[in-house]
Amino acid sequence: MRADAARNLELVLSTGARMLAADPAASIAAIAAEAGVDRRTVYRRFASREELLAAVYQARLDAIEGAIGAARLREAPVSIALHRYVEGIIGVNRKWPVELSRMTADTDAWARRNRAVDEVEAFIQRCVDEGFLRSGQPAGWMGAVLGHLLHLGGQQLLEHSPAQAADVLVDTFLNGCGA
Repeated sequence: MRADAARNLELVLSTGARMLAADPAASIAAIAAEAGVDRRTVYRRFASREELLAAVYQARLDAIEGAIGAARLREAPVSIALHRYVEGIIGVNRKWPVELSRMTADTDAWARRNRAVDEVEAFIQRCVDEGFLRSGQPAGWMGAVLGHLLHLGGQQLLEHSPAQAADVLVDTFLNGCGA
């Protein structure tokens, strides 16, 4: 793919993510106009809104998987891995704000999402095993709390860089759920 075509695709996808998060009925024409490209450019790549939305979901999943990989949840020290993960996901949430729960019909994407959730849940269990988090909480509870904190951090701490927002979220998470 040419550099300008790749740049336009990235712009259409990130603009689409932002607009579809704000208005799930946003049209391809509106997304193209906001992205500063001709709607025909978008239609050459995506035959329908559903195809564009599927591509946005895939881009978000790619970014999530990248953040999980960069955090090194299995091998980095827990405090470092947690901060890297939170910082990465805040960046993902800001760039790709679409909610993945709307993609349940796409079984491949849903399976990717579930693998990411399982990876984070295994990391949270590691946090418990290493004494960073209390044991005895209901299954999935701390992962849900972390997920909600990440969502809030991406929306409410906009004046903070992702690293600064991660400082706030990790402190909140560990001191709210910590051992």
